[in-house]
Amino acid sequence: MEEEDVRAGTRDLSRRLKVQPASVTSMLKKLAELQLIVHEPYRGATLTPAGRRIALEVIRHHRLIELFLVEALGYGWEEVHEEAERLEHVISELFEERIADFLGHPEVDPHGDPIPTSELKLPEHDKNIPLLEFNEGDDAVIQRVKTQDTDLLNFFSRLNLTIGTRITFLRRAQEGVRINVGSERFLLPFSAASHILVQTNTD
Repeated sequence: MEEEDVRAGTRDLSRRLKVQPASVTSMLKKLAELQLIVHEPYRGATLTPAGRRIALEVIRHHRLIELFLVEALGYGWEEVHEEAERLEHVISELFEERIADFLGHPEVDPHGDPIPTSELKLPEHDKNIPLLEFNEGDDAVIQRVKTQDTDLLNFFSRLNLTIGTRITFLRRAQEGVRINVGSERFLLPFSAASHILVQTNTD
């Protein structure tokens, strides 16, 4: 959530994790006692430097596993999130590095999310722009899809709206945005388009 510049409030965490607010509050207190977060009641939580390192380590595991499942085992990008959540806490550092070596030390996972380096630094991807900020006639390449919702990822796959796809922003309509993908033109609802980050196509 800090990566998205969103303060981690109890209600937001409860909604994202799909657990009761009381459970979130209890865990935040435990993490604060371990000095992994700073928790201010009614204002949310922020990671301490130690907490951020642990968070980045888990994110590195998760995103490497997601990419490994896609590249090596043939999973779809809509299938990997839950599998990675099961595995991210149990793999060894050696296994993590073997996966990274096998994949060629990638910078992004199957959804375009940045993978922290072995030094626990997030690669910079500041050129990515929300699709909804583009103008009519702009050409772009999809760089990141910020959702783990299975139905939405399946929807994007059916429309070929995956990482690396070239699109043209045709125009904004009342219900969504009209885009061109290859030889296809269609209306993409705002609720779906809001999850897509792109980069200007300069080729």
